[in-house]
Amino acid sequence: MRRSLALMGATLLCATNTNGLIPSQPFLAQNTAARPSVALPGGIRRRGVAMSMTETEMREKRVPLSVVNKGVRIQTTREVVTEKYTPSDPSKASAVLADAYEQCKKITAVFAKTFYLGTKLMTEEQKTAVWAIYVWCRRTDDLVDGPRAMMSPETMRADLAAWEERLYEVWDGRPEDSLDLALLDTKRRYPDMELEPFLDMIQGMIMDTPQLGQDRYQTWDELYLYCYRVASTVGLMCLPVMGTAKGYTFEQAKEPAIALGIALQITNILRDVGEDAVRGRIYLPLEDLERFGVTEQNLINGVMDENYKNLIKFEIQRARDYYALSQEGIPMLAPEARLSVQAAGDMYGEILNKIEANDYDNFRKRAFVSKFEKFSVLPKSWATVSAMPKE
Repeated sequence: MRRSLALMGATLLCATNTNGLIPSQPFLAQNTAARPSVALPGGIRRRGVAMSMTETEMREKRVPLSVVNKGVRIQTTREVVTEKYTPSDPSKASAVLADAYEQCKKITAVFAKTFYLGTKLMTEEQKTAVWAIYVWCRRTDDLVDGPRAMMSPETMRADLAAWEERLYEVWDGRPEDSLDLALLDTKRRYPDMELEPFLDMIQGMIMDTPQLGQDRYQTWDELYLYCYRVASTVGLMCLPVMGTAKGYTFEQAKEPAIALGIALQITNILRDVGEDAVRGRIYLPLEDLERFGVTEQNLINGVMDENYKNLIKFEIQRARDYYALSQEGIPMLAPEARLSVQAAGDMYGEILNKIEANDYDNFRKRAFVSKFEKFSVLPKSWATVSAMPKE
């Protein structure tokens, strides 16, 4: 599904946030209402999506932990924390941790080939941390995309509640398997990494879950929240790993980094309008459809007319406005982190160019950017980054 692709790109973003709500910033697209400012409560809170489950019940329930793709199966264990994951022997502990990161590397390479290639631009320390973060995001995504998600709302709520509680256990130093261990070690290496974005992502997955989520978004504010939760949150997870340049703080890097996550997700939505309509899902805000004279039935039937083209032009400009805002944050990042982030934005921006080249027909034509075209963007990305101050 789209969110998995957005997460792969958004993992390259860098920002921090402690509230998990829509950040206050000026809305850039023309002729729309400004987003409301939101009070930002401090501290971490346990939000428990199951509501009716006790903590004991949540801890007793276990989430499926296997990952399967194209015949490659990486099976993790179900043991609660034991000597296996926290060995007292330093040499054994080092070996266990190395194996944990190797598993994360393999999963990332199998499920996110382009993203995995992007991590090669990072330092060894950075890429192992980002692999661990990606794997957690992937497992979360798989949880809501798996067959259990179709069983009943109660089953899905219980699984998500257990997964959320398990995240708290990792933060408390009690990993349940080797993949949890990699995330725990990443947290230890980067103590500024916040729990809140991980929790917010779970909430975003709920928004996209059959029976629990929604398949329509009435306003841009509603869609913005969805985009923030499933895409921008990954950047918030990664900022401590990437770091900021001298003279800049995480707080300053936050707004442009979140903007890139929004831009990436809008781009994904625009690319997949036709596919989503067939599945009965419409992500474009209904208020925008009404404004441009496009009906839901038009989308479902793939009607290409001037009204629809004008709608897509408007949404493309909205995405580009967010890309422009995100560009202001690249110099705020640590020099070694800039190229991967710049390249992510430049490559995704090419999808918008493809939609335009297809005369805005995202019903019958795929806005596909080939691997060669992606590599062709790198010199431009490198030149842009090279012109930035080194510190």
